[in-house]
Amino acid sequence: MNSGNIYAAVAAIFSLLMISCQAQLSSTFYDSTCPNALSTIRTSIRRAVSSERRMAASLIRLHFHDCFVQGCDASILLDDAPGITSEKTAGPNDNSARGYEVIDSAKSAVENICPGVVSCADILAVAARDASAAVGGPSWTVKLGRRDSTMATRSLVESNLPNARDDLRTLISTFSRKGLNERDMVVLSGAHTIGQAQCRLFRDRIYSNGTDIDAGFASTRRRQCPRNGSDGNLSPLDLITPNSFDNNYYKNLIQRKGLLESDQVLFSGESTDSIVREYSNNPRTFSSDFGAALIKMGDIEPLTGQNGIIRRICIKTYLCTLRLHSSENHCPFPTDITSPQHSRPPILGRCVPNDAPP
Repeated sequence: MNSGNIYAAVAAIFSLLMISCQAQLSSTFYDSTCPNALSTIRTSIRRAVSSERRMAASLIRLHFHDCFVQGCDASILLDDAPGITSEKTAGPNDNSARGYEVIDSAKSAVENICPGVVSCADILAVAARDASAAVGGPSWTVKLGRRDSTMATRSLVESNLPNARDDLRTLISTFSRKGLNERDMVVLSGAHTIGQAQCRLFRDRIYSNGTDIDAGFASTRRRQCPRNGSDGNLSPLDLITPNSFDNNYYKNLIQRKGLLESDQVLFSGESTDSIVREYSNNPRTFSSDFGAALIKMGDIEPLTGQNGIIRRICIKTYLCTLRLHSSENHCPFPTDITSPQHSRPPILGRCVPNDAPP
């Protein structure tokens, strides 16, 4: 079987697996249990993006990085704990993924009106939509009803997320494994119309003197990214309209001004060139397809029904309470407990699932 047939087979299997998930997700999921959930989240996200425009890109990326690693289950939000290796410190996320505090704030606001009802995974999905709309991008109907994972595994991150230096064939394969086709891949990459990238991710490209990069563009980018050092220096992915969600990203690619290698390969004389041209000429098509692709991405392996939990605090799967002279077992998650200098007599803890009643 050739590689094209393998990708097609994987995509078909993934589509079948998604059918049951899609049947359980619904845009009206919280209509009766928390009717003000969406407006509460929207207010919180708008406030955050108004304070820092860049946050819109960060929230869309956070949802993407969550869904591509063990599904849309908010595993990316979990901190280290026994049995949990946080995804936050994996290479693609460490000192890069951001917006956690915005999700925490939205979750807190929702918990105030509907305790223990709305999942962190759904808040991530809604936040991505509201962040896009806040910077002039598309809006879409978010399907809801996801539940939160009780685990995270750092080692899964790099093997599931696309890399800034991936070639087109690798990108197609990575997205195909998630049930997403070439068109989905190209339109989701359009999120790079906003946001910034660290120097370490594009240094090789701007110093390559390659034929796939505009010389003037490379020269301009070198001002913020020296050949050595300053790895964390930030540059906008789109120099022209860095804070507006538009189709300029695709125009840049046609002009050989894609900042990341994984961006420019989308327009490199191969199969995705025609899609890039279409989106560069048709902003409405890009906007519509972007929303549809985000809905499709949100269907990647969600936990529904009795699977998973509804975390009350997004960074933990367990909450611990302190007790003096208790006969109960020591809390197995001491990092969740705050106690002054190991005071005596010993403080013993009781751990309960994060979704348990207080």
